[in-house]
Amino acid sequence: MDDHLKQLLAHVVEDVVETGEPVGSQHLVDARKLDVSPATVRNWFVELEEAGYITQPHTSSGRIPTEKGYRFYVDELMPKKTLAKKARQELEEAMAQSSDPTIRAKLFAKKSADLIGNAVLLGLGEADTYYTGLSHLFAQSEFRDWQRMVSLGEALDRMDDILHRARRVTFAEPTALIGAECPFGNACGSILMTLPNATLIGILGPMRLDYARGYALLSALSELMII
Repeated sequence: MDDHLKQLLAHVVEDVVETGEPVGSQHLVDARKLDVSPATVRNWFVELEEAGYITQPHTSSGRIPTEKGYRFYVDELMPKKTLAKKARQELEEAMAQSSDPTIRAKLFAKKSADLIGNAVLLGLGEADTYYTGLSHLFAQSEFRDWQRMVSLGEALDRMDDILHRARRVTFAEPTALIGAECPFGNACGSILMTLPNATLIGILGPMRLDYARGYALLSALSELMII
């Protein structure tokens, strides 16, 4: 993929992650101060669409990334983020309430759900699960669609089984499972990581999950667990 198409795809993904709305050519030119015309951006949109990285949900709307687009962004374009000092401090303060690793993981999950605005899940044992932040998850615009809401609700009803199966794989570092890869439904995105005590932790959101921030949160957990 040409560099200008990579940059444009990154802009589309990051804007949709932030707003939940399709992105138009004029908006990108203005907001990103691109040194090209909206017509040029539309031509690039066509190239990205033909390659399967973005789609136009409605005839008169802008573009949104496809599952393939999010996958390429995470694998090739996503900047590596570190937690802001304030966010890290909030996590440290939350986890300082206990020295028990399981309780500390739950405290981390609860605070992380607030920080990323989505759900955080824990697979703690053979059939022991914990999840928090569902109100954040269901507040996302994607789940205003009734069918998607029902599909996600069915996944939550099977949470023990889903996490049990997911724990058969060791995720040594934060790993994004997007769309069809996501065990919670193809409208979703998730980031999973296995802790040293075999606890599985996951961030769950719509496909437009803020993967960069999620990676930063889970990457910090290994350090925080030994504080």
